[in-house]
Amino acid sequence: MNQIGKTFIDRDQQSSFEVFSNINLDVSENQFVSILGPSGCGKSTLLSMVAGLESATEGSITLQDKEIKQAGPDRGMVFQQPSLFPWLNVTGNITFPLKGRIGKKEAEARADQFLKMVHLSRFKNSFIYELSGGMQQRVAIARALAMDPQVLLMDEPFGALDEQTRHILQDELIKIWQETQKTILFVTHSIQEAIKLSDRVVVMGTRPGRIITDFTIDLPRPRQRDDSKVMELENRVMDLLEDEINKVLKEELSNEIQYSH
Repeated sequence: MNQIGKTFIDRDQQSSFEVFSNINLDVSENQFVSILGPSGCGKSTLLSMVAGLESATEGSITLQDKEIKQAGPDRGMVFQQPSLFPWLNVTGNITFPLKGRIGKKEAEARADQFLKMVHLSRFKNSFIYELSGGMQQRVAIARALAMDPQVLLMDEPFGALDEQTRHILQDELIKIWQETQKTILFVTHSIQEAIKLSDRVVVMGTRPGRIITDFTIDLPRPRQRDDSKVMELENRVMDLLEDEINKVLKEELSNEIQYSH
């Protein structure tokens, strides 16, 4: 990402809102990088721009020296909500984006491969409504991996899950990443999640959106929350974000007061 800026324009009210500007970020191949920050800092917008779903107002984003201008199979996206097709079974959901790219037998073989990886092989013929939220998210991860992308983009994929399921899927994601060696760009609100999963954590601030710091986490996996080094890192990040979170809260409170009058 080279000097990326994003401004939303409201043409009806003739106003604009700058999400962020001058964002510079390089991600190495096979790295697991988390983007962490308070609401409104532009984390999800930035990820959507890497996916090719949003365009930059300024600057450029490249993948292996090729500028990203639209969505493509070299990037797989996993959203907070699984976005699966309810009229297709599990295998059908995974093979759907592969139609026209590879043959049916190869697509089904690839679906079987990644269903085994996310421990859902026996549910291959189940429909989405028959699965729990955590299982649906595993289907979404398998679907993204089946496309064999260079980069896996994950926008708070475990944010809607209960804590126990979230921890289980975090552990599974690390195993998948270690096995596939995909480059992962992961957006989260959770300091604990970012530190548990990542090689690097990019901390963003808000009003305006910007990168506050970018640091490497050189701790062996698996990482436990009660580890003193993990706790030290959590406290360090919390100190960095405290002013940013307070800034958001004050602005929201001010807006509520103005609205009530």
